Amino acid sequence: RLFDLDADPYAVDEALAADPGLAPLVAARPGLRSPGAADPEEAAVRVLVGRAGAEELVERYGKALDVPCGGLTHLFPEPGVLAGSAENPALRTLAAALDDGVLRLDAGADRDEAERTLLTLPGIGPRTAALIRTRALGDPDVDPYGTPGAERWRPWRSYAVRHREAAGDPYGD
Repeated sequence: RLFDLDADPYAVDEALAADPGLAPLVAARPGLRSPGAADPEEAAVRVLVGRAGAEELVERYGKALDVPCGGLTHLFPEPGVLAGSAENPALRTLAAALDDGVLRLDAGADRDEAERTLLTLPGIGPRTAALIRTRALGDPDVDPYGTPGAERWRPWRSYAVRHREAAGDPYGD
């Protein structure tokens, strides 16, 4: 899931290259993957708080390794730790939902149910839920930006978005 290795890049490229706006992007980066996550719960937290916020969480709440490995000194904090300690209310709510199993992001999780649950959590809007669905659940068909006409890219919207992001134009401006 982390490297999207079960994808069929030829099928994705063929479908997306049929769109005149995406064809040059696909030609420039054939086989572009839509990355997943080694730890879906960590990925969800990272989407919510961003890179700097995630680094701060590791420093404050991460479990120190007995034996550091290179620059790795701490594990990412468990949801239960964040649910009881984090100052950000949206993060506490997300972490609590992950910790008590209300929100499942494992390989067998129902993507639609996970998104519905995410959207009930305070501080989680449609874009954040879509980004979590893409990264944590490895969904190949998500457009977090609400791109006009993105329906034509189904069932590979996540890949179309990745091509646009790689080209520096995720919103289609």
